[in-house]
Amino acid sequence: MFHGSAARVHNLVGYLRTSIRGGNPAASTVGSGIGSCDRSGTVVAWGNSIPGAPVSSSCGIISGGSFQHQSSAASSPSVRYHHHYYDVDACCRHHRDQHQHQQHHRQHTWTITAPLSADQYLLQSQLGQSTPDCICLRQIRSFSTSNITMASGAGTSSPSEPPKHTNRLINEKSPYLLQHAHNPVDWYPWGEEAIARARAENKLIFLSVGYSTCHWCHVMEKESFESEEVAEIMNENFINIKVDREERPDIDKLYMTFILLVNGSGGWPMSVWLTPDLAPVTGGTYFPPKDRWGMPGFTTILLKLKIKWATDGQELASTGRSIIEAIKKNVDDKHREEPERVLSAEDKFRQAITIYKRNFDPVWGGSLGAPKFPEVSKLNLIFHSHLQDPRSKTLGVVLNSLDKMAAGGIYDHVFGGFARYSVDKKWHVPHFEKMLYDQGQLLMAYANGYKMTKRQLYLDVADSIFKYISKDLLHPAGGFYSGEDADSLPTWESKDKIEGAFYAWTFAEVRDLLRANVSKFGDIGKVDPVEVFTEHYDIQETGNVEPSSDPHGHLLGKNILIVYGSVQETADKCETTAEVVEGILKVGNELLHEVRDKRPRPHLDTKIICAWNGLILSGLSQLACISDAPNRGDYLMAVTNLVSFIRENLFDVKAQKLLRSCYGDETETAKALELPIYGFIDDYAFLIKGLIDYYRASLDESALRWARELQDIQDQLFWDQTNGAYFYSEANSANVVVRLKEDHDGAEPCGNSVSAYNLLLLGDYFEHAAYHEKAKKLLAYFSNVTPFGYVLPEMMSAMLLDEHGRDMLVVVGPQSLQTTALLDAVRQFYMPGLVIVRLDPSKPDQHLGGKSLESFKMLHDEPTAYLCRNKVCQLPVTDPEKLIEELQAKHVFDYGEYEN
Repeated sequence: MFHGSAARVHNLVGYLRTSIRGGNPAASTVGSGIGSCDRSGTVVAWGNSIPGAPVSSSCGIISGGSFQHQSSAASSPSVRYHHHYYDVDACCRHHRDQHQHQQHHRQHTWTITAPLSADQYLLQSQLGQSTPDCICLRQIRSFSTSNITMASGAGTSSPSEPPKHTNRLINEKSPYLLQHAHNPVDWYPWGEEAIARARAENKLIFLSVGYSTCHWCHVMEKESFESEEVAEIMNENFINIKVDREERPDIDKLYMTFILLVNGSGGWPMSVWLTPDLAPVTGGTYFPPKDRWGMPGFTTILLKLKIKWATDGQELASTGRSIIEAIKKNVDDKHREEPERVLSAEDKFRQAITIYKRNFDPVWGGSLGAPKFPEVSKLNLIFHSHLQDPRSKTLGVVLNSLDKMAAGGIYDHVFGGFARYSVDKKWHVPHFEKMLYDQGQLLMAYANGYKMTKRQLYLDVADSIFKYISKDLLHPAGGFYSGEDADSLPTWESKDKIEGAFYAWTFAEVRDLLRANVSKFGDIGKVDPVEVFTEHYDIQETGNVEPSSDPHGHLLGKNILIVYGSVQETADKCETTAEVVEGILKVGNELLHEVRDKRPRPHLDTKIICAWNGLILSGLSQLACISDAPNRGDYLMAVTNLVSFIRENLFDVKAQKLLRSCYGDETETAKALELPIYGFIDDYAFLIKGLIDYYRASLDESALRWARELQDIQDQLFWDQTNGAYFYSEANSANVVVRLKEDHDGAEPCGNSVSAYNLLLLGDYFEHAAYHEKAKKLLAYFSNVTPFGYVLPEMMSAMLLDEHGRDMLVVVGPQSLQTTALLDAVRQFYMPGLVIVRLDPSKPDQHLGGKSLESFKMLHDEPTAYLCRNKVCQLPVTDPEKLIEELQAKHVFDYGEYEN
């Protein structure tokens, strides 16, 4: 059943579908995940809202629903949406070829990917289970800056041939927009110029949203946007706008909400037709250029919409406006929905423990099934839950996940860093794209894993992430680029890019390389380094990639390094010692890295996004708190430089606002847009948390003060004074017709979740009760979300801090090694919400966190530490070792007890 504003939206969507396609409106409301087969076996494609359009093939999909209602499909049980659940980073394991997509759809029926109940949601919501296996996330790589020829696919000009077409996107800095600058399509960037023209000429807007490493975005470009025939239809009848979703996430999220509502799932490229008033009429994801497999192509859809707009434009526009109003009302009404059962914070915590124990893979770690994503927000909550209640034994869940990810092919054994996800349940074959937001979050996860277990592997993995981002993603001025693509040229002579070419190896390549450099392995006796290296990483003469993980055959005969055993097991098999094995692996990976760097590199997206750099700031700062980390000084230097970079390049001093992004090119200076895109809630929340974490590592109080200033700006720009919680975008943002509120922690935590943590900590540091009150209002606003700890794990962690209090360390002493030793004694442990205050006796007026030299003194003129919780302090300590001994019993756990 549909209720309230959701029922209104449902009826409007049914009308729109019917008005575009004709036919039975009841049949138009089927809520399938991407597509469903009717009883005659023909494809009814609800993945795109124009019936008969092709089943979506997306670089990324969002599965789930936005409103509470039930839908049904032929021969399928009814399904209920619970609460705007969706996962942005889904993919398929097998059917990546377009023809396979269509044939697979002819054989199967799917219902919309939302739960029947909380328990079923927990079991089925993982992307490999709740999403049809035919949703593809392959992404193709191309390097692009404003001064480099685009290479997004076929049809690009060589450097010696000037491009035949150039449109206004040539003036943009986004790599994705620049990739389309030589299309014959008369593209506009999102802005008043395009929208004003649509209104003046009374034309529909065609909005195409994607990102630079999106494979199916490039397919649609090659097939349709590079076609002069298609471009002629588009230019004559539509105002065409291209948006980089990473640059304008507000536009992407708004219209993806519509796509989710219409289809039950979505992805990129996102294709939406809007009225001149920016109300959505219909949309989908990827469309083929011509009618194919019994489905109308992109040109067919364009021509039908042209006719429909000419004959029934006013009616469509009116209904589109009603949909926008209904979506607005849904945002306003969501917090008023009555939950089925009111749960206390403790109830939600217990529910979360049950969820994670049930839903995680006991063998391979991560969520059950495939594909597998790191899901770091969930891992963070599991760390916190175990510390909160060690009897729950949830630590094994997260440690097994960290172990198996570090052993799998999702981890780059040659040089470090993680791919975005694996297509199989073993973490073996990744989607090879490396994204900055994953590196930042996994830095935190592995640093926390080390803090809780002292397992060296976790520290080594975190250090390798740092080395990777420092070498391959670092801008010369100190910021970090967005990510690297999955596809690259296999050789310098190749014309076509393939996925994984940069990372895959044949057995012969490895064998010949190691044998040619045998002297570099030192004195290893009669041990064969080839035998050791290939045994440890499962490198086989016929390749180690299963066909089900490689439907295109790009990895045929190739190997993706994976570890199924341990160093000791390899040593036993090869009749040598663990030390010899470790030496061989180290030298072997250095040799592979040297050779790999001579291969054609994948495309680098040179956007420097504020939010994602905030995640890196948090991750590196948490790693820098570990006193025995191998490159601690380098971590501190990197985060110090990063803070300076952000202040200089991502903060508009005149406007007193953060910028969403700046851009790198072949120079050493970051570039800004002439018309700035100001930051969104994520940019503020992630950076503020990064600054709080940076203060903990550096004790730079200027960073803490800037965090407070940014929090006040965030509150002014985004806080909903009427209902509470933060909107995603600013009030009165130009041409943004609905302000959404994010309520789901996905590939990145949502800004509201991180803000709850920030408000609690800043309230502690500055004794600002208004921050604490706002945190409580924020938690109350989302209290009806269920299952709370699964949908909002980062917010659940903040709720635990609010419910049970935070730890505070007060150290009184001058700048000295002894003072630093006391600080290090505490901050090396995993203590979520730890507040640190250092009081310098030479500054008698200093105070922070409500602490001052009036109440806290040095003992015997020695640096002294006070450990407090909920305003109750233990006896002062001057010996760092005694402090470590006291904390270790509660905060460090025996890895062997939880080892899988």
